[in-house]
Amino acid sequence: MSTEQHVISNAIAIYPKIDRTYRFDTAENRSVPCDALDDGAEYTLQFKVDEDTARLLYSYMKALYNERKKSNWPDIKNPFKKTDDGMFQYKANLKGAYNGEKTTKPAQYDAKTQKLPDDFQLTSDSVVNIAVVGVPYSASMGAGVSLRLRGAQVVKLAERQSVSPFSAVDGFDVNESNPFAVSKPAPVAEDLDGFDAPAEEPAIEEPTKVVKKSAPAPAESEDLSSIIDNWDD
Repeated sequence: MSTEQHVISNAIAIYPKIDRTYRFDTAENRSVPCDALDDGAEYTLQFKVDEDTARLLYSYMKALYNERKKSNWPDIKNPFKKTDDGMFQYKANLKGAYNGEKTTKPAQYDAKTQKLPDDFQLTSDSVVNIAVVGVPYSASMGAGVSLRLRGAQVVKLAERQSVSPFSAVDGFDVNESNPFAVSKPAPVAEDLDGFDAPAEEPAIEEPTKVVKKSAPAPAESEDLSSIIDNWDD
């Protein structure tokens, strides 16, 4: 049956918020932590996948929609947003509560299926497998299949990116050249079996200048070539 759980493989997480419930605060214009019973409280995991994975997911969603579709429901449309890098973006979520009853928090596992700590925070750009259950719907705002989040398996955890609270202003730039910096000698390239070594030149010994006691000082008119000839005597 298409109503069974579906696993989205090798998805890339985008701003995941599944360590606890969050709601969107219009005053702060961002998602903030909240109690599971608060209005708008939910666990959310946006993600993007390649085309093959998106096709598999859409096939699951379409079959489920058609199975539950009522006579007055419109046909399902492709819900994915194509990103600049050629991937397909969608999201899975789970409300903090239904009818006043708190939902079960989505579980998180490592690649070896070991359960992660309750306060584990998944990071953006992590590679994850996502377990979802599709829920078909048709309303005034549209029709489709929402993906109810059941859990996530972390295949590759991305490093957390710190976000600066400041905006750029004129002033100190760490990339500007430092006139007081100590220059370092240029690195010497590794000699790979003498491939880049220059041809060896024969050593040239410095000629020994012989001074003749009886030789008179050269006249001013004597040119440089005659002086050099005397070095070989």
